[in-house]
Amino acid sequence: MSEAPAIRFGVIGCAYIARKVSRAIKLAPNATLHAIGSRSIDKARRFAAANGYPEGAKVYGSYEEVLDDPEVDAVYVPLPTSLHVRWAVLAAQKGKHVLLEKPVALNASQFDEIIEACESSGVQLMDGTMWMHHPRTNQMRDFLSDANRFGQLKSIQTFFTFAADPDFLENDIRAKPDLDALGSLGDEGWYCVRAILWAANFELPKTVIASRNPVFNKAGVIMACGASLHWEDGKVATFYCSFLANLAMDITAVGTKGTLHVHDFIIPYEEKEASFFASSETGFDDLVTRWASQPSKHTVNTDLPQEVLMVREFSRLVAEIKFKNSKPEKKWPTISRKTQLVLDAVKASIEKGFEPVQIQE
Repeated sequence: MSEAPAIRFGVIGCAYIARKVSRAIKLAPNATLHAIGSRSIDKARRFAAANGYPEGAKVYGSYEEVLDDPEVDAVYVPLPTSLHVRWAVLAAQKGKHVLLEKPVALNASQFDEIIEACESSGVQLMDGTMWMHHPRTNQMRDFLSDANRFGQLKSIQTFFTFAADPDFLENDIRAKPDLDALGSLGDEGWYCVRAILWAANFELPKTVIASRNPVFNKAGVIMACGASLHWEDGKVATFYCSFLANLAMDITAVGTKGTLHVHDFIIPYEEKEASFFASSETGFDDLVTRWASQPSKHTVNTDLPQEVLMVREFSRLVAEIKFKNSKPEKKWPTISRKTQLVLDAVKASIEKGFEPVQIQE
């Protein structure tokens, strides 16, 4: 049997991250760059030229033209979060499958509008959390699921920080209340919360409590914050995210029998190689001067970078719908919504003076 034709992507917006995803679409074996749209035709032309768009790719001077192109199968939406609900809903209504940059919305109510539009039109929806698609993630999941090596999950700690320069802090959309009002919580906190939920098998916590003394910029956008998450069975998780601290992106998950450590979970140190550390039933030597055994390092290689694997999986799902009349995979919007619900709870706890906020599905 011949392979299905490549899924044709339209990109709406020339955001910084769109460079990386455009490259991923080019490298994915089942996808192709078909169109780029910007509010400025000149900007779209420059972006296409700088990012190696095929000679026949369409270049449009508006987002609407991309969505109206009958040959576009799917759209990648890297627009500011405040614009997601408008353009993702419109894309779905026009029958386009939606690869949506994170955070997916300003709140879960907005995201529900996007989900409803995608379900009504029978199109696939996936967010752009790339590390979920790295083969390392599956190997770490195997360790966490091993009752003998890891046991029962008890605690999770995650953080994602980077030291933004003055221009970023003043001018980046993630510092603007009208563009990405969730700031660090939406950008970095999304990854932290997703990692926590992933480690907990996507079981939502019962209660979220924001940490005191978050940092806001002069426009009232979060520059740094943290929170603790609490489950009914006693599990607890904490995270910290900041635009004001050195680059770090860690997960520590502790079980009754084992511990997982990963130090580069969002963007691996190397594009095609990633590692994690696992230990089981560790202890000290007789004199308690050293560990009896050190965590073992597990290295996972991949021929394709994680963002390409994301595009490949999304395109596979789109092809199943387009060519085999399959139904959209609900797994991805479901975990996106859970991540958004926790972000909403953190924000609500901050606004309520750091009171506990219960998660309502």
